[in-house]
Amino acid sequence: MPAFTPMPPEASLMKLAVFCGSSSGNDERYQKCATEFGTFLANEGIDLVFGGGKVGLMGAVADAVLTGGGQVFGVIPASLQERELAHHGLTELEVVSGMHERKARMAELADGFVALPGGPGTMDELFEAWTWGQLGYHNKPCALYNAFGYYDHLLALVNHMAESGFLKTHHHRMLIVEDRAEALVEAIRAYEPPARKWS
Repeated sequence: MPAFTPMPPEASLMKLAVFCGSSSGNDERYQKCATEFGTFLANEGIDLVFGGGKVGLMGAVADAVLTGGGQVFGVIPASLQERELAHHGLTELEVVSGMHERKARMAELADGFVALPGGPGTMDELFEAWTWGQLGYHNKPCALYNAFGYYDHLLALVNHMAESGFLKTHHHRMLIVEDRAEALVEAIRAYEPPARKWS
């Protein structure tokens, strides 16, 4: 991973919702990526919105933002808090009734969405946020952090959707894909939602 250089103090502030695995995967690079991305967010003055867990890549990102002096806002369903998975060292932890409320609250708090490596839950969160953007429920950027080519196979499927006529070109272009944190955040800051086009 390249060394990250912090933004100057006058840089614009934002909150990013980060979706990622509640496990660490079987390659130590993913954990390192999550930690370095959290450190980068803190250096950039970007606060974190996440699922409120202390485990896996979720916990690694949150710990790194906190260590770097950033603020971290967690949203966790009561059922997961009761299993002692909640991170109790956060700036703020909200406990909600279930997964639907969790995703809606994270979307409300965040200025944009980023998916790091993760499993079905991460895909669910990203695709729901992206779909909401397509439908005009929000104008916030959605991004894949394609660290180490983790999402190459998913991107092949997304391209196949577009080629097969199930994903319109302007909706396809909405999804930001980068493999470096600096480029990812730069693209998020420069994002402009497409004009709404309905058939």
